[in-house]
Amino acid sequence: MKILQKALAFVGLLSLCCLFIYAFQNAPTDENFEKKIINDYNVYALNVPDNLNFAGEKMPLNNPDILERMDRELLVNTYWQSNGLLLFKRANKYFPIIEPILAEYGIPDDFKYLAVIESGLTNAVSPAGARGVWQIMPATGKEGGLEVNKNVDERYHLEKSTRLACQYLLNSKAQLGSWTLAAAAYNAGIGGVSKQLRIQKVPTYYDLLLGQETGRYVFRIVALKEILSNPTKYGFNFRDKDLYTQVPTYKVEVDTAITNFTNFAKQFGINYKQLKIHNPWLRQGHLNNKSRKRYLIKIPKQGYYN
Repeated sequence: MKILQKALAFVGLLSLCCLFIYAFQNAPTDENFEKKIINDYNVYALNVPDNLNFAGEKMPLNNPDILERMDRELLVNTYWQSNGLLLFKRANKYFPIIEPILAEYGIPDDFKYLAVIESGLTNAVSPAGARGVWQIMPATGKEGGLEVNKNVDERYHLEKSTRLACQYLLNSKAQLGSWTLAAAAYNAGIGGVSKQLRIQKVPTYYDLLLGQETGRYVFRIVALKEILSNPTKYGFNFRDKDLYTQVPTYKVEVDTAITNFTNFAKQFGINYKQLKIHNPWLRQGHLNNKSRKRYLIKIPKQGYYN
């Protein structure tokens, strides 16, 4: 019996050694492995289209500085693939809300891409205190008629914040004279852009020497416009079912205080989280509303979270 056990153990050890030798001999060499990488993955230089424009205002791509800056933004955003796919998914969800509001105010449709570079179409929070998809500062929000406090912050209200952004852009265009400069002013302020135009004695955004963020700003917008408008051209592949969509909602009018949003949500067959997903501007678990202000709260229709 002991002899048999020893024989079986020897055979097992021998088999293991044979497998190891086989695997070692058949492992890819460094040369073969490098060839596989080269064949399976490629990064390409991009052709910068010669007809790029922002809001109908042509980019002077015959200028080598402008061409290089545009090339950089196309490369950075094309090869940041995970972020790119997320932007395609979110754009399908939020552009249908933003686009008609831009059209209502006479703002070129290209400005929806400004929201993309500001926040990635999320309710982002900046170190400086800007909030929401349009990254509105507290003072700007209050001056524009938004309610901004610890209880209610309408910078997170997509429709209302989009309308405020439109008002700002119209004012910028009226003062600066072009949509490209209006876009730059969204980042640097109307006064900041006006000052640099005056100091540098040039007429356009593309002639200005600006800080890094504002200097890249319009190029980033145009790059995202180009990529999101031409997904397959830049290597992005997805199906309609991969894109995010809005959950249908209806609105409930409220003109009183709400002491507990958990209980309020249960009245409509949803939970607290679902209520806050659709109303991110409600910042706390209750609504003060001492002034009896009229609010419209979105309630998701039944069947979408079950």
